[in-house]
Amino acid sequence: MSDVLNLVLFSGTADKLHAAATLAAGAAAMERPVNILVQYWALDAFRTERIEGNLGLSWDATADGTNRPVGGTKSINWLESLRMAKELGDVKILACTGSMDVLGIERSELDPIIDAEGGIATFLMAAEDGQIVFI
Repeated sequence: MSDVLNLVLFSGTADKLHAAATLAAGAAAMERPVNILVQYWALDAFRTERIEGNLGLSWDATADGTNRPVGGTKSINWLESLRMAKELGDVKILACTGSMDVLGIERSELDPIIDAEGGIATFLMAAEDGQIVFI
């Protein structure tokens, strides 16, 4: 198996984006290449008008008994973690063109942290035989 880490981001909530950014930064620090495919609600979170806003938490992060640790954690913003990951190593972020079409998102609306746009085939070719994590 390849040492490439491939992340598919589907959720646009802050907790899921933060988890993905942490995985990317950890892999980059270990000199592992990282490919990130950003789809649907995650892609919506990368719009420049939304990227700094409150993206909320997923339902399971706010269920009874779980909101204290999530709400009380002081950590680096998910976007800043992704920027650090890109500084640490080979991290590429691909905006899914299919999701862009469905949501009516133009490339100009996305934060410049996005490296390119492409489809599933582009992502899978870059993924080689590395693991794929869906978030």
